[in-house]
Amino acid sequence: MSLSDLTRSAVELAVAEYDEIGPERFLEKYGFAKARKYFLVIENREYHSKAIAGAAHGFLPGQPMPLHSIDFSGGENTVAHVLGNLGFVVRSTEPKPRNPTWNRDELILALDLYLENPASPPGKTSSKIAKLSEDLNKLAAILGVSGDGQFRNPNGVYMKVMNFRRLDPTFAAVGKAGLSHGGREEELVWTEFSQAPDLLRAVATAIRAAIVAETLHTAQPKLDYVEEAEEGRLLTVLHQRRERNRGLVEARKQKALGETHELRCEACDLSFGDRYGPHGDGFIEVHHVRPLHTLREGDKTALTDLALVCANCHRMIHRRKPWLSVSQLRTLLNELSTAARPETN
Repeated sequence: MSLSDLTRSAVELAVAEYDEIGPERFLEKYGFAKARKYFLVIENREYHSKAIAGAAHGFLPGQPMPLHSIDFSGGENTVAHVLGNLGFVVRSTEPKPRNPTWNRDELILALDLYLENPASPPGKTSSKIAKLSEDLNKLAAILGVSGDGQFRNPNGVYMKVMNFRRLDPTFAAVGKAGLSHGGREEELVWTEFSQAPDLLRAVATAIRAAIVAETLHTAQPKLDYVEEAEEGRLLTVLHQRRERNRGLVEARKQKALGETHELRCEACDLSFGDRYGPHGDGFIEVHHVRPLHTLREGDKTALTDLALVCANCHRMIHRRKPWLSVSQLRTLLNELSTAARPETN
């Protein structure tokens, strides 16, 4: 048996013993320390939740032994969860986490839903709001974002979708105003996507597809030097993953060696072999040139989708939004080089 086998009657028997012999003798008898964070609350009385749970195990049918402190961990996901499922109230002394600010991915999905029908957005109890709430919670799990028990619930999602009305000129034109609260990122997403509905739909569709794919293998995406792209963090992660695919990198390098017999940065023309000698031979990075919203998990990447770049140029491409293309960076470098040349009479 384990903690998950506890029953409500077993917990009540442990509570009765606690009341009879007092907290100090109870804790000493079962070998538990005083609770610090989670307390079982019954009729305004507080009980050390982990000790109650351990002792309750000994009151289960079949005469099992009580659980000792080292047999299980306390906390929200163990004792508090089990006791809560049995209908008990568990109080935490830890402050509840505040829900984080809406990120770019979330706002793109919310705006996509709003622009489906700005004159009559889906209602608070609609299936579309419920589905968006579900998707946002999956996205949060993928990105490692956490909040309180009300995180991106349908009511909050509906409010955020309706926030876009304050930015909608067609809504303001008839003398109406939307919900006033909103942030800077919300305004940026509106400015960038509200006049490009096809792009918005493509990006939102790609994010939703990525949520499904990432949920299936519970990825823990990380971005190092890469600045989050206009299309959000999740698609940026997929982009970065392709750039680090060793098989694709090696295939692209072999293609260049077969065609030109050397590896040069397509932005600044640097050859690591020329610069560092044998120590630099064969070294180069790759940049994926396709728009992020066209990427799908499992898609085959063509070698023509990859550009060879040196480490410095790669970081400059990704340094800030909007990302530079390889050709834009090459033009920038050429202009700087021309400006630096001394004038001749």
